[in-house]
Amino acid sequence: MSFDRSIKIAPSILAADFANFGAECEAIEAQGADWVHVDVMDGHFVPNITFGPATCAAIRPHIKGVMDVHLMIAPVDPYIDAFAQAGADVITAHVEAGPHIHRTLQAIRGAGAKAGVALNPGTPASAVSELIDNVDLICVMTVNPGFGGQKFIDMSEKIRALRRMIGDRPVHIEIDGGVDPSTAPLVAKAGADVLVAGSAVFRGGSVSDPAPYGDNIRAIRAAASGTYV
Repeated sequence: MSFDRSIKIAPSILAADFANFGAECEAIEAQGADWVHVDVMDGHFVPNITFGPATCAAIRPHIKGVMDVHLMIAPVDPYIDAFAQAGADVITAHVEAGPHIHRTLQAIRGAGAKAGVALNPGTPASAVSELIDNVDLICVMTVNPGFGGQKFIDMSEKIRALRRMIGDRPVHIEIDGGVDPSTAPLVAKAGADVLVAGSAVFRGGSVSDPAPYGDNIRAIRAAASGTYV
């Protein structure tokens, strides 16, 4: 997994057909997805329950690129090894999910994955100021985590603050929540390079008709890049 600041589209399988996860992962990659984003929710840290390590292990053979696992769970540490063993390339934990996020990030890297830290909308950029050298990715939530299809919350000032904080370090800024062609330019201009999109990618398509996935991915990428083709 090499580092660059080009725009990367990471469709969230939370919006995919749950009965066809493997085929859905193959379809979005074939249609231009850069990463595959897996939203793990526990019904405790967030008000929803989704996937676990077994799901990640099941879809891993169907993903050629990066599997980006976002843990919206508390506690986090007991599950890190299981998600790493399931094939996660990136494991992201929330700064709000426990008292020892530094230890959590060390454990993620120790398990062989890239370490991400996520910030809820109400959490300031300063919450990760002492963690910059311990992370590979900072995920800025632009919705309150728990459900797909929510309205975008503009976090442009936070993104800009994080971008200044990162400097020339090889750290991605990921945006999760409400990303579509209308919001992608805002976050990209502020400094984000990984855009998670669920319904905005999967809308209108299916495993049997995946072409709309490609249209949607290209529209988000073009908007974020300022090309609007």
